[in-house]
Amino acid sequence: MKRAELAKLIDHTLLKPESTSDDVAALVAEAARLGTFSVCVSPNQLPIDVPEGLKVATVCGFPSGAHKTEVKAAEAARSVAEGADEVDMVVNLRQVKEGDFEAVRGDIAAVKDACGSALLKVIIESAALTDDEIVACCRAAEDAGADFVKTSTGFHPSGGASVPAVELIAATVGGRLGVKASGGIRTAEAAQAMVRAGATRLGLSASAAILAELPE
Repeated sequence: MKRAELAKLIDHTLLKPESTSDDVAALVAEAARLGTFSVCVSPNQLPIDVPEGLKVATVCGFPSGAHKTEVKAAEAARSVAEGADEVDMVVNLRQVKEGDFEAVRGDIAAVKDACGSALLKVIIESAALTDDEIVACCRAAEDAGADFVKTSTGFHPSGGASVPAVELIAATVGGRLGVKASGGIRTAEAAQAMVRAGATRLGLSASAAILAELPE
């Protein structure tokens, strides 16, 4: 892939809890220079100033997903009111592991409703799930009206994105939803492998180094 081609798929991400306003300003400047699709920051950083054409994404119920649904919905609504174009929410993993996918769907639907016109990505923490759980999460996300399924927060000890997980998610959503690969992607080779597997968006913190490996 060409550098600009990959850049257009990237949510340039900074979610370290100790990040400062200056760190976020530097992230935005770098994203603008690289030509990424968006920046993704923690909700406490909102609102932020970005140049025209650069989208703002944030996270919700992050990183555990173990928040009450009404808390997630309130957080999403506040983030959208403060300028977020996209919200990446974490599913309730207890509900997933207990097989209560109606509750999972309801959790996602409440956040989707709170997002209004903003795009919703659903983080399923795929490395912590079985294949059957991944498929069920994807179906719950689609039934709830989500726009994307996302592999990982990047904070879970089980790991981040993998090619098999991206392939399974992509096969399940069948092009009806986007697929975001995130977590542990640190080389251009790994990023391109995720795209070949079906990812339509990438969550990267090492965007500059990854893009520098590619031809202009």
